[in-house]
Amino acid sequence: MDNLIQISFINDFQFCPVSIYFHNLLDDSDRILFQSVYQINGTHVHKSIDEHQYSSKTEILQGISIYCEKYGIIGKIDIFDVKKGILTERKKKVSQLYIGQIFQVYAQCFSLEEMGYEVKKIRVHSIDDNKTFDVEHPKNSQVLFERFEKTIESMHDFDPSFFVQNNPKKCERCIYEPMCGSSCLEGENAF
Repeated sequence: MDNLIQISFINDFQFCPVSIYFHNLLDDSDRILFQSVYQINGTHVHKSIDEHQYSSKTEILQGISIYCEKYGIIGKIDIFDVKKGILTERKKKVSQLYIGQIFQVYAQCFSLEEMGYEVKKIRVHSIDDNKTFDVEHPKNSQVLFERFEKTIESMHDFDPSFFVQNNPKKCERCIYEPMCGSSCLEGENAF
């Protein structure tokens, strides 16, 4: 696998694969020009992790870079308690878990395990309401494990020239929709 996949893009890919293109295209731009309030708030949530200020305990890994050769994925984790084996992904607000969020923590889990750590528990934490959602370990769910592998394979093989979005609700919620040639909303797009 020549191209590495950013773990943070797995959730984006599930929402709309083309959004990753626009995310990369606008990455150096001033985020206030194109990010939604939710995305800006989400960035602030990770500040304590990125600056390694979440915990001073040595058994708490925070914001470390991870890599998984098997799947060709790279990224960072939020929090991993080495002693307890608990992997935690923090999000600003989670009302329900989506498959992209689950696959994002699966990618983190596989990376940590390939690096020699033992992941016993996986969870997603919603900061706004202090709720924690437990995620079944991929070794305990053959269906989700196979779907994860298929998603990663699809990401490696993705060709945007053949993609057409067919879910108008996704286009309506997408900050990149006005620029997107794959939008299924009526009207003219920038491309």
